Amino acid sequence: MLELLGTIGANIISLPGILGLALGMMTRRVWLGALMGGAVGVMETLVFAHWNFANVETIELLIAVVVGLCAGSLGSAIRIKGTTA
Repeated sequence: MLELLGTIGANIISLPGILGLALGMMTRRVWLGALMGGAVGVMETLVFAHWNFANVETIELLIAVVVGLCAGSLGSAIRIKGTTA
């Protein structure tokens, strides 16, 4: 359980969370922000697995993509709300 929570927390404060949020703030389209955040999640997992899919664990990839999707969507929502204020 602690390993799962650590993986989630590490992805939130790592590339999928931070870069996904930043990339999401670059667009007003929520689907595009989510797509860019998810792509960051996949790329981050591959970078730390030394570009070898054999070293990628499914749960780590899934968590990174979900965190990236959420962060990208949140970034787009921040951009949309910021333009109307």
